[in-house]
Parts: sequence; structure tokens; C-alpha cells
Amino acid sequence: MQSAIPAFLNYLKVERNCSELTIKSYTDDLSHLCEFLQEQYGQKPRPAVIEVSQLRSYVSYLHECGYAQATVARRLACLRSFFRYCQREGLCESNPAKPLRTPRAGNKLPHFLTTDEVGRLLSAPLTTTNDGLRDRAILETMYSAGLRVAEVVGLDLQDYDRSSGILRIRGKGRKERIAPVGSYATRALEGWLTVRTPDLNADQMDQASVFLNRFGRRLTTRSIGRMLEKHILTAGLSQQTSPHTLRHSFATHLLDGGADLRSVQELLGHKSLTTTQIYTHISTRRLRETYEAAHPHANSSDPN
Repeated sequence: MQSAIPAFLNYLKVERNCSELTIKSYTDDLSHLCEFLQEQYGQKPRPAVIEVSQLRSYVSYLHECGYAQATVARRLACLRSFFRYCQREGLCESNPAKPLRTPRAGNKLPHFLTTDEVGRLLSAPLTTTNDGLRDRAILETMYSAGLRVAEVVGLDLQDYDRSSGILRIRGKGRKERIAPVGSYATRALEGWLTVRTPDLNADQMDQASVFLNRFGRRLTTRSIGRMLEKHILTAGLSQQTSPHTLRHSFATHLLDGGADLRSVQELLGHKSLTTTQIYTHISTRRLRETYEAAHPHANSSDPN
């Protein structure tokens, strides 16, 4: 395992072109498995001798610890991919993770903000300071283009076509897509770019970043998370709000406004339309709530 895991992670990076976030998640997942095997069996066995029963015990352990179904499903996907790689490289004869059943995902709908709540959040940063100009530009861009937080962090100056208001986004698996930005986000970006000051001693990758920290270097996803937490408090919004909430709100508001599902799929960069369809459930639920609140016969009892 000690040599197989680094080789697998390198394969993800070089051959599969996976993002740093994906590689980090897989690293954590496999480290957790190794810790379990060490504790339960006193060793980290070679992939060739790991059996289905051991992995079933691991999955049971995850459930007993109260891990969310989505987390268990992600870890199972990691294990299947890892042992498939090991099988291909001749490190094991079969894939012991293949027979494991993935837990059914719940139908919990993603948290999103109303248009009024989005307005409060976007207005929270004080644009009288450089940090405030940057924060407003980040929030406006995330909502305007439906970006993941890692996509915002990865934006470089060359990715922003200022004349046409278009961003080139590198999404999951380094897949690229084009995202338009609206007039509000454009104004916020231009305001930030007038005061943006990179650290000239930093490496070229940091200097190229659209959004910089106070040291003139590329922001991290955690930095954006902390920034959002501060503005959530200012705007008086639910603590459920996360950086991804703006992406959920972007998709929901587009569908509420009449956008077709295929267009929203392209704008979000979803590989499968099924992933995008979760937002139709939100819009349908809201439509039902509006109907029941407004229609005089929606909740009336049977007159007969």
C-alpha cells in the first residue's frame, strides 16, 4: 500500500488530469482506509491480499461512525478506482471494492438564497477598502457565473476577456468551459483590478491570479470560506450558507427565470444532465408552495 497509493495518486494527476482538490480527497480517503486496516488487522496489507470482507468491515465502520451517505459513497468510489488501477498494474488479481454496494443518496435539496438574500450578501463587503472591492468582485463573479470556489481560486488574468465579459473556467478534471459575467460582476471586477497589487517576488502562478490575498498572492479556498463567513454574519443569513450556495442560487434563479435545463447544464459545467436536474426539483417545489399559498382552492377541504 505504501508504494501503490503514491503511484495511484500520481496516475490521477498525470494521466487523469484530476484537480488538486480531487487528489487531496483521494489521499485522505486512502489514508483513512490504511489507518483502519492497521488498527483492525495490525498491518497495511498489500492490495493483492485485501479481501472484500475487510472492505465490508471498513464500510460498516464508516456507518457506525455516523459518516454521511455522500461521504461513504465518495470513499467507495475512491476504493473502486484505486483497486481498478492496482488490477491494471498487476498489483492484485481482482477488484475487492467492486461488489460493495453504494449507499443510496438521500433526496435532500441543496440550500440556496432568494434573490433578496443574494442582494444582501453581495452588498455586505464595504467597497471603501481594497479587501472590500476584492470580496465584492469574488461574490459577484461566483453568483454571476455559477462558479465553484476552486474555480474562482484558479482564475488567472488571461482567463478574463474584459472586452466581451467572458471567463474561461477550468472545472473538475481540468475540463474547460466558457462563462459569461453580467454587468454587476463586470463592474465589480473592474473595480478590483484597478487596485489589485501582486507580490512581484511571488512565483508567476501567484502573480497571474485574478484574486489575491493581502500579501499579493493567490487566495486559497479556505480564505474564501472565511471571507464568506464574515459577510454572512453581516448580511444576517443562515449559517447553512457556503461558497457553493451561490452556485446553487445561480442555477435555481436561472431556471426560475425560464432558462432551459441544457443551457444551465452547460453553464454549470455538469457532465450529466441528471446532476443539473436537482435544481428543477427546487423550482417545482417553490412553484407548488406559491400555488398552495395563492390559489383559493389549493388547500380547501372537499365541499361535499
